[in-house]
Amino acid sequence: MNHHVKKITPETSDLSRRTFLVGTAATGLVLGYAGVPGVGEALAAAPANFEPSVWYAIAPDGLVTVTCGKADMGQHIASTMAQIVCEELGAKWSDMRVNLASNDPKFNDPVLGAQITGGSWSTMMNFDAMSRAGAAGRMALTEGAAAAMGVPSGELAVRDSMIVHAKSKKQMSFADVVKSGKATKTFTPDELKAIKLKAPEQYTMIGVSVPQIDIPSKTNGTAKYGIDVMIPGMVYGAVVTPPVRYGATVKAVDDSAAKKVPGFIKAVTLDDKTQTTTGWVVAVANTYANAKKAAAALKVSYDGGPNAKVSSESLLDEAKRLQKLDDSGQFFVKDGDPAAALGTAAKVLEAEYTTSINIHAPMEPMNATAEFKGDILHIYSGNQFATRSGAIAAGAAGIDPKFVVMHQMWLGGGFGRRLDADMMVPAVQAAKAVGKPVKVIYTRENDMTMDFSRPLTYQKVKAGVDGDGKLVALSHDVVSAWPTQRWGIPDFLSPSVDKKGPLDAFTVNGSDFFYTVPNHHVRAIKNEMAHSATPSGQLRSVAPGWTFWAVESMIDEIAAAAGKDPAQYRISLLDGAGNNDGGAQRLRNTLLAAMGLAGYGTKKLPKGEGMGVACVSSQERATASWTACVAHVAVAPSGEVTVKKLTVATDVGTQVHPDNIRAQVEGAALWGLSLALYEKATLKDGGIEQTNFDGYTPLRMSQMPEVAVAVIANGEKATGVGEPAVTVVAPAIGNAIFNASGARVRALPITAEAVKGAMKA
Repeated sequence: MNHHVKKITPETSDLSRRTFLVGTAATGLVLGYAGVPGVGEALAAAPANFEPSVWYAIAPDGLVTVTCGKADMGQHIASTMAQIVCEELGAKWSDMRVNLASNDPKFNDPVLGAQITGGSWSTMMNFDAMSRAGAAGRMALTEGAAAAMGVPSGELAVRDSMIVHAKSKKQMSFADVVKSGKATKTFTPDELKAIKLKAPEQYTMIGVSVPQIDIPSKTNGTAKYGIDVMIPGMVYGAVVTPPVRYGATVKAVDDSAAKKVPGFIKAVTLDDKTQTTTGWVVAVANTYANAKKAAAALKVSYDGGPNAKVSSESLLDEAKRLQKLDDSGQFFVKDGDPAAALGTAAKVLEAEYTTSINIHAPMEPMNATAEFKGDILHIYSGNQFATRSGAIAAGAAGIDPKFVVMHQMWLGGGFGRRLDADMMVPAVQAAKAVGKPVKVIYTRENDMTMDFSRPLTYQKVKAGVDGDGKLVALSHDVVSAWPTQRWGIPDFLSPSVDKKGPLDAFTVNGSDFFYTVPNHHVRAIKNEMAHSATPSGQLRSVAPGWTFWAVESMIDEIAAAAGKDPAQYRISLLDGAGNNDGGAQRLRNTLLAAMGLAGYGTKKLPKGEGMGVACVSSQERATASWTACVAHVAVAPSGEVTVKKLTVATDVGTQVHPDNIRAQVEGAALWGLSLALYEKATLKDGGIEQTNFDGYTPLRMSQMPEVAVAVIANGEKATGVGEPAVTVVAPAIGNAIFNASGARVRALPITAEAVKGAMKA
């Protein structure tokens, strides 16, 4: 395909440390890092430990503590990292422990790159490196044991934390070898690359649903989340946010009523040079309850700024205006000549697809605790992008990033919300203003109205078929805010095919699908109005959450126009022509698996019911997990949609923890259902109108359908599972609605009113 997608790989991911705001965080002082409270012990504090890698250490008692450089927000990634190490190390699972990485420069790994958790990348990008780290430890321990026993290392076997010499019956535990001090072998990067890892048929840990290491502490209350942090002398901050999402400034603050609140200390107006926040005030008091009372008592007047009159309608109008301009945006895909092919096509279809603003709303509210110890700023928070967030904290404090110590906590949900560090800004500036440690906790209203939301999107798709119904051309324009560009990290952007400059591929990934179409253009168009008024973030599934809504809906529309079964039509398009990496075949197989499990095409359904299909290559084309869904729905004459069953098949290559994979796929599918039918935020007068779960209504337990999951584990490279199933559900439901009722819906969320209107049309 004649397009370029920047693949964030182990080879390229270190570039972010060179080129953006946090570049200095990876150099300079190695500060006095302490272990994260309640998570694990600091590895550097025990000199008798054997540390084959920066990512794990073996103590003299034989316990193996793996440090996870990824944020753990309930997806058990810390336990997964431990499981990968354990497989090659040969340790006993009950000896494994986990620890969360700080921003100590030693964790800026030249292979694994920046500490960012997203894109369903974690297992995919860490599997090889963590496997090699485990294997290196096993080899070093084996050589140490051989020296201690006086036997050849090649005659030793390792399993369950024991090193055994069968001939002499001698054996040593990992603890014995560590205490002996004989394990001293180190490995160069080239030597690590040369290690021969186990073949899948040799695995004894990978592919086993072992007990998750983090569950006991999370269920007995000993695991510490950001909201649990307690520091001697700590006070609390509650934020007062403006009625406009972004661009407002504080004109005046009257704190006379707040001074009557017991324990009130100070009202701090933020001066945020990082431009993460605008128009915020923090009320600081001795307790959180008093801080909230003081915040409510503050009288703040604002200048609403340039976005004070912006609405969802004006954002959509602007998107449509931009799409109509011939010179808007940059090309992400530019194959062939769709305009010419559409001109000679036997039939041309054209459709508009939209998605609304969506909010993350994780259960643990946003929070951060800041403490200055001399020149050093300590930040305690759960965060998905420690590399960038440390720089934002430093910018808020007006200090060099090398003087910031980030203490990573467990995350009570993230889903992309905690890629941003806005919660750190008020904590840092309040702590600096009052000279005490400050913990800031958002209310639900703070978080919903100030979320870095999934952007409102508008997509225009034109497709042409020949006389046989074969797809000959597809033109696809995607208009949205550009969340990744907002980060200010040049190397996270991708060069455009038409050389017009970089584009945010994380707004168009998925549009570069694996279907064969000779003439295919995709244009990425930045909506500057949305970019400014609703500074957007990455919500679980990122661009494929909207691009596949358009692509998979249009493929169905094309199949219907050609008089072909939509599933079989997809199979005919997944012929692999021009794709030499087998991606089309893997997606085809996944679709067939979902169809088989669902009984697609084999059942006569009652009137008003239908099945719809969709298949996706999320997240990015270069880091795809092949996922397909068959949705079974019932549509009432009123337009009310009931989802009876979702059948999801996904090809994950190598599965580390089968139960965890199924749980993540189920959760992703249900999030996709929630976005498809229930979730919508709206902008009015520059502000988000929904402030809690009464106005913003995710899927409820009573709305749960049956969910069936098929996991395809074929021994290929491990792929990600946290997000792909989010992207496949909405189009499958939309297509099922058409098959059930004849109603074609093109806007998310799908409403009864829209379905009923389409039925009449």
